[in-house]
Amino acid sequence: MMLRAKAKINLALDVLKKRPDGYHEVRMIMQMVDMYDRIHLNAEKGKPGIRMTTNLPYIPTDRGNLAYKAAELLMQEKGVTDGLSIRLDKFIPVAAGLAGGSSDAAMTMIGVNKLFHLDLSREELMERAAGIGADVPYCIMQGTALSEGIGEILTPLPDMPSCRILLCKPAINVSTKEVYTNLHADRILSHPDVDGMLEALKAHDLAGIVRQDRMANVLESVTCDRYPIINRIKADMMELGALNSIMSGSGPTVFGIFDDEAASDRARTALKKTYPTARVFLTWPSVPPF
Repeated sequence: MMLRAKAKINLALDVLKKRPDGYHEVRMIMQMVDMYDRIHLNAEKGKPGIRMTTNLPYIPTDRGNLAYKAAELLMQEKGVTDGLSIRLDKFIPVAAGLAGGSSDAAMTMIGVNKLFHLDLSREELMERAAGIGADVPYCIMQGTALSEGIGEILTPLPDMPSCRILLCKPAINVSTKEVYTNLHADRILSHPDVDGMLEALKAHDLAGIVRQDRMANVLESVTCDRYPIINRIKADMMELGALNSIMSGSGPTVFGIFDDEAASDRARTALKKTYPTARVFLTWPSVPPF
């Protein structure tokens, strides 16, 4: 069985407050894009346990990998006695604000559920996914969604209008935990108009979605201060024809929305030349397969 674990971006990311338990209340609009890791799953009859391999030497192949952890959770709960082999071909950059690890875990849960005939519903998988990571339930839901609370309250939204999405991940890694630790939620002066973006999505209005007061990310106040290259990439994307450009998640990946295919192709070429050590991808919004 082969599955595609797709990346996500945040069309809007707002932090409302820090809770007494240390978690942050968020309000985000999540969008899956058509860039993906490949996960190959095979049942191994009479060979208990999980064996995992990857195409990259620095990717863990034990419980340190969310996909392994997700498979183990379901197999132990349901008493699966046969073994499982997982082959992960990783293409989504790690520590990039694109939820690659969470998506790997989500698709592994979906695959294990089918492979071993566990008969769990999508909602039941999402409930269990919350124990793996904050973004994993969304990566099971897929598509376009509003995320609230600490990320556990998900509402599906209308599909994003057709467009091109250019991503540029500079050669730096960012710790989500460190970004949130250094964010002062009570000092955020400007919050994205998430309600306005919701209305634009319902109206299938790309121009309304990408407005500067709507498509924004409050975590930039932390990450961009530490890594000025992020603002430089944003500015370059805008000069190259992006309707708007922001950082995804806690960074450092920057994405730009284009409504012109030729302009997005030119921008990809230009960014590759300007940032030779960065990883540059051109993709588009992904809709759920169900």
